Amino acid sequence: MRRSILIASALVTTLALSACGSSEDAGDTTEGTEESTAEATEATGSLTVWVDETRETAVESAAEAFESETGAEVEIVLKNFEDIRSDFIAQVPTGEGPDVTVGAHDWLGELITNGVVAPVELGATADGFEDVAVEAFTADGAVYGMPYAIENIALIRNTELADSAPATWDDAISMGEDADTKYPFLIQTGTEGDPYTYYPFQTSFGAPVFEQNEDGSYSPELAMGGDAGTAYAEWLAEQGEAGTLTTDITYDIAVEAFAKGQSPFIVGGPWMLEQFADLDLAIDPIPAAGDEAAQPFVGVQGFYVSAQSENALLANDFLVNYLSTEEAQTALFEAGGRPPALTAAADAASSDPIVAGFREVGAEAVPMPSIPEMGSVWAFWGVTEANIISGKADPAKAWDKMISDIEGALDS
Repeated sequence: MRRSILIASALVTTLALSACGSSEDAGDTTEGTEESTAEATEATGSLTVWVDETRETAVESAAEAFESETGAEVEIVLKNFEDIRSDFIAQVPTGEGPDVTVGAHDWLGELITNGVVAPVELGATADGFEDVAVEAFTADGAVYGMPYAIENIALIRNTELADSAPATWDDAISMGEDADTKYPFLIQTGTEGDPYTYYPFQTSFGAPVFEQNEDGSYSPELAMGGDAGTAYAEWLAEQGEAGTLTTDITYDIAVEAFAKGQSPFIVGGPWMLEQFADLDLAIDPIPAAGDEAAQPFVGVQGFYVSAQSENALLANDFLVNYLSTEEAQTALFEAGGRPPALTAAADAASSDPIVAGFREVGAEAVPMPSIPEMGSVWAFWGVTEANIISGKADPAKAWDKMISDIEGALDS
C-alpha cells in the first residue's frame, strides 16, 4: 500500500510539472489517474544507475530487491565520483545519461541551471529524514534528490589532553594553553585560506555567506558584509597577531600534529579519523568566537533523477521505496562512514559516540549553498581570510573589497 501511494503521488507531481495536455482532457481525470497508477505499480522496464566504487555494493543490494519485486531491470554503472557531475551534465541532454545518479547536494544549482535534473517526490518518506538533509536538496519549493548521508566538520578533541568540551573560543584557547602542547588549537589554513573550515567561526559573528530562505534554500544575496562581517575580519586579524591562527598550518601539518598529540583540538571531519586511530577522541560542537552559534556547513549525499529519464516513475519508486529504507541507508553508511540521512538509520548508527557526535553537530549545521552563485565566492573568500590572518591586509578594508569583488563577479 505504501508503495502504491507514493507512486501515485509521484505520478501526480510528474503530470503537474510536465503541464501537458489540452484543457479538453483536463476534466474528470480520476479514472485515468487510477488506471495509470495501477499500471505504474506493476510496471516493468529498466533503469540505469550511476554509482561510485564506495556505494556500488549497497546500491546493488537494493537493486536486487527492486528487480525481484517489480520485474524491472537495473543496470549499475561504476563511475569515478569526480567525473559524475560533468558527465551527467554532458550526457543527459543527449539522452545517453543514466536514469539515476549518485551525487552531492551542492551540485544542485548547476544541475538545475543545465536542465538535467527532475524533482523527486518523497511523499510521506520526507518526514523520516533529518531536516537538514531534505533542506539541502530543496530549491524553489521542490525537492530534487533523495538523501542518504550527511557530512560535516566538528571539533575533534583528544580527551587525554582536554577532559571536557570548550564552551567558547576563549575557553578552547585557555584549555589548549593549559595542556602545554605545541599548538593550543589546530585549524587548517594555508596561504590560500580555508573558508569551509573557518565558516562556523564566521557564522558565530552573524555573517552567513548568503541569505537563507524559510525552506532552507538560499537566495543569491550576500549576507557576510556589514558590521558582522567586519567584526569577524577583525577577529581573524587579532587571532593572527596572537599566533592562535596562522597560515603556516596546512591540512597535512594540522593532521600530523594532532595525531602526534601536539594539540588537544582540531577542527575537521570524519575523513581525518583513520589517522587518529591511536587517540581517545570525543566529537564536540565547534566553539563560538562571536555571540551566536557556530554553524558549520553540512554536505548531503544523495541520488538524482535525470530530467530526460523515460522511466521517471520507476526511478522515483526505486529511490523512495528501496534506497530510503533503513536497511539500504545503513548499508550506505557502513560503506561510506557518514551518518545516514534517514533518522531511523542514524539513530542506530549513533550507538557509536563518534558518529553520534558528528550527527549532533550536523543537526545544527546549515547546508552548503547549492546555488550557482556560490561559484563566484570561493576565489575571493579564502585568500582574503589568509591575508588578514597573516597581517598582509587591513581586516575591514580587505573584507569590504572582498564583498565588492564578489558582488562584481555575481553581476558579470
